[in-house]
Amino acid sequence: MQKLRAGILGATGAVGQQFVRLLADHPWFDISVLAASERSAGKRYFEAVNWIGSDPIPDSVREMEVVSCEPGIGCDFVFSGLDAKVAGGIESDFAAAGYAVISNARNHRMRQDVPLLIPEVNPEHTALIDAQNTSGYIVTNPNCSTVGLVCALKPIVDAFGVDRVQVSTMQALSGAGYPGVSSLDILGNVVPFIGGEEDKLETEPLKLLGALENGAVTPYRATLSAQCNRVPVLDGHMETVSLSLKRTASPEAVVGALRGFKNPLAGLGLPTAPDPFVAVFDDPRFPQPRRHSNLGRGMTVSVGRVRSCNVLDIRMVVLSHNTVRGAAGGAILNAELLVHQGRLSSRTAAAPATEKAS
Repeated sequence: MQKLRAGILGATGAVGQQFVRLLADHPWFDISVLAASERSAGKRYFEAVNWIGSDPIPDSVREMEVVSCEPGIGCDFVFSGLDAKVAGGIESDFAAAGYAVISNARNHRMRQDVPLLIPEVNPEHTALIDAQNTSGYIVTNPNCSTVGLVCALKPIVDAFGVDRVQVSTMQALSGAGYPGVSSLDILGNVVPFIGGEEDKLETEPLKLLGALENGAVTPYRATLSAQCNRVPVLDGHMETVSLSLKRTASPEAVVGALRGFKNPLAGLGLPTAPDPFVAVFDDPRFPQPRRHSNLGRGMTVSVGRVRSCNVLDIRMVVLSHNTVRGAAGGAILNAELLVHQGRLSSRTAAAPATEKAS
């Protein structure tokens, strides 16, 4: 297939940099535009960005001129790594101008006509796009902590049903962006508060696990209680989860459901889709962020310590890479699903691609 031209909004930020890294050699998408704030516009990318990756800036974008986040840029669709403080209006403007917007920001996640998407969990929810009253559309990622939880819950919900969830998170520093949390606050410490995080973790799963009925999502019926903590780990959100099941099941049966989940993406050939979708560990020491966050190139969700719970029914540990599976990589997989579904293609009226600076 001919590669589609991707623009990146918020290209100089932490999530924007992950988009750049993951798209550098993508077989379906080429980066044609890098967009950021007025402070960065007009500079070459290497001049505008405080690059925090361990690999060098890809040569294909190093000299590219950064432009403002305004419609009219030369691409077929845009990934948004924008901060939520500015993302809402900018993303709406791009959708109104005819662009598909694949967003990592929270602003539009709970809109009734916007898919909140994890392709292995709810691919049918892309039908909500049809209700958006714009020439383009918006599709969103869940919150980074929501992603790991819901990927682990989906096989269990399908097999046994879940009516109560208690989750405590240990969230990596990279989830706070750059410069993130002060070293004096986090070194040798745990911060037991992340603004707005618990609310997202208690509401977003219900939309993700909900049923698409008559062009709308009926939220899944369950009660969630979340406590979120920032810990001195670089990458990888870990969650300890206790579940009350609607139908009785042993820990062995739950492990069987996790390992036997029929992945709707299997056989589709989506480049970013991991195999396995969920990895289940028998070793009680696992998963661990340093060892397992990068499984499946950061897209596999890890589950371990599945056992009986003395208060509810089942307890387990969940790990996901927060800036890959929970941010840029998840958005790229969303775009690949949209291509497969025929919802994402070239914009014949798109403006010329931005030229690289000489």
